[in-house]
Formats: sequence, C-alpha cells, structure tokens
Amino acid sequence: MGHSPTQHGTGTGYAHPGGESAVEARGLGKQYRRGWALRDVSFRLPAGRVCGLVGPNGAGKSTLMSLATYMIRPTTGSLRVFGAEPGTREAVLRTAFLTQEKPLFRRFTVAETLRLGRELNPRWDQGIAEGIVRAGQVPMEAKIGTLSGGQRTRVAFALAFGKRPDLLILDEPMSDLDPLVRRELMATLITEAAQHGTTVLVSSHMLAELQYICDYLLVIANGGLRLAGEVSELRAAHALFTAPANSSPAALAPHTVIGSRDSRPGEGRPGEGRPGVLARLGGPVEYGTQAEPPTLEELLLAYLEAPDAPPLIAPSARVGDIHDILTHDRQKAVTA
Repeated sequence: MGHSPTQHGTGTGYAHPGGESAVEARGLGKQYRRGWALRDVSFRLPAGRVCGLVGPNGAGKSTLMSLATYMIRPTTGSLRVFGAEPGTREAVLRTAFLTQEKPLFRRFTVAETLRLGRELNPRWDQGIAEGIVRAGQVPMEAKIGTLSGGQRTRVAFALAFGKRPDLLILDEPMSDLDPLVRRELMATLITEAAQHGTTVLVSSHMLAELQYICDYLLVIANGGLRLAGEVSELRAAHALFTAPANSSPAALAPHTVIGSRDSRPGEGRPGEGRPGVLARLGGPVEYGTQAEPPTLEELLLAYLEAPDAPPLIAPSARVGDIHDILTHDRQKAVTA
C-alpha cells in the first residue's frame, strides 16, 4: 500500500527511507488556557498506511487531528500533510475528516447530501458513495434528520470515501454502530485503502479491533508521543514474559519492564490479554514457554497503563532525512 517517494517528503532534499510522508510533525505543541494538550511531538506517518491513534481521554488525540485538518493552529512547531501546510488548497483537497459528531444537514435528503459532496469535491466518486449507502439499505430520498444514528454514520462514511482522499482521518467513527455494521465498514475501509493507496489515521478505543485493520501505530499519553511505528516493528521490540520466575528484576535484565498483569483466579476479564510481564527488549530473547511476542492489544494496554514509560519511536516514524536517521542509529550503537 506504500507510495513511492516524491518531492513532497520532508523538504530536506533527500528521500526518506520509508517513502513519502502523509503526515509529518516537528516539535508540535498546542497550549490551551488549562495547559498543554500536546507538547514537543515529532513523528512521520508514511503514506499508504492504516494507522491507529490510541490514547486515554484527554491525551491529545483530538487536538492532533484538529491540527492536521486546520481546525486549530499549533502553538509551537509545525505539521505538514503530504508536504503542504494544513488549510492550503493542496492539503484540503487531499484530506477527509470524519468527526465523532458527524455533522450533516438534517433537512437534506441522502441524495442531496451526496450531491453536495459531488459539487464540492473535484475527485468525487459517486459509485463508492452510493454503494456504501445502499449496502445499509438507507433510502436515498430519506431526510438525514429521520435516520438512525447508525444510518447517519453510514452516510457520513459515504461522504468521506466519496471524496477520494489521499488522507482519511477518522475520530472514533464507529462507536455508535452494532458489531456487524462495524465489521462491514471496517472491511470497506481496508479494501478502499488497499486499492487506492489511501492513508488512514483512525482514533479508536476498540483496541481488539485495531489489530485487524492497522499496520501502523501512534500512542499518545499526557500530551506526548509514547509509541510510534509499524505494528510489526513495535511488537518485535517487546516480549511478554509469562513464567513466574521471569517476573524478578534480575531475570528480566537487560530488558525494560513496561507493565505486568497478575493471574489471579477468577479475575481475568476478556480483552485484557495474558498474565505476565511486558518488557521492551534490551537484548536477544528466545521465544518459547517463558516469553512470547505480545499481541497488539497487550502492547497497547501496557503502555496505556504506564503513561510514564520511556517512549519508543521506531525508525520509520522518525522525522528527518535518511542522513539524520543513519546518524541517530550510529550514535545509538556507539553509546549502547
């Protein structure tokens, strides 16, 4: 699903080893009266990825999405969408944003709503928009105000997909849908992203479902970036130690413990993962009876429960050109 490198990139004159950046933030910060919602956030989201944006309520997820769509402006730093500043014609034409509220004109019919999308978007795809609506048996002549919450969500999805964006930003888009409809729309999301190389940034609290749609990850806590990179990169950098003996600090050295879960009888809850100690690897580990690769859900839960854990920004998520990254890796190797 990745795109080829282009001149958009980072503006440094060198192609990034991960290809074109769909979103790139450098020292990004946003301050409100109550304090900093985001502070000193730097990352890149390579084009063509389906990225999960995860964090507790109030962590800064909505602020980040609002900055990317020019709904608010940063206090410090910068953010670019395919190399363009948010709010410029290039960025607006290439981005679609679906908020939790899914604002639609209640007096418009479904057909009128799709016509509005067609009139406002030069890359509009009427076929995909109508297909999403008709798959839910939503009457085209029905007024938006008469639809159920799930039906309005479907129409909002049709508008977002019909725009044919290069970057689709979704803020908790499926929280009001039943599981079957949610699964159907997620399948549509993955299919469309794969076929058209669309970059998707989706914020969701449904951790178990993210592992089936996301190949990239951004985790935010306390206004800062805690994890960023390919899901495979981040999982490979951690292990879940399940044997009791491995819970002692000596047995876990040289690894960094992120969090642990007890195995008390009768207290396990669905979706919480296996009992054990999740650690960031500081050396080689042999997977087997005592250590296993963590699932994405186990990894996310550990970091959400330990917001002060040291951040991990994988190479593909680091900003800068290839020389910046190679220099960083050489310095890291020397000091290790």
